[in-house]
Amino acid sequence: MEFLIASAVGMMTMAGIYLVLRGHTFPVVLGLALLSYAVNVFLFAMGRLAIGQQPVIDAAATGYTDPLPQALVLTAIVISFGMTAVIVVMALRAYLESERDTVDLGEEEPPGGGAQQ
Repeated sequence: MEFLIASAVGMMTMAGIYLVLRGHTFPVVLGLALLSYAVNVFLFAMGRLAIGQQPVIDAAATGYTDPLPQALVLTAIVISFGMTAVIVVMALRAYLESERDTVDLGEEEPPGGGAQQ
């Protein structure tokens, strides 16, 4: 089971890094989302969740599961939604101003052939 979780986290991280290194904004947004999902799965797996156990320590309970990783993952999900919304708005604004969907605007000629009137 550990190998399956580690492989899933590794594949999501690999795909996320590949997409972040692409030259267009939409794959970069998807790559950042995949990286945040990989971190969430990693945090959730590090909690060593026990099936059928109570999340709160009780005197009558025979065992319990740690609620901290669940709280961390919920917080990370909310933060990643906000981060994704900000990145999408910034990418849309950059596209509307430059009429290109590239991440690195660099020293290229402007749209319209470079002839200024």
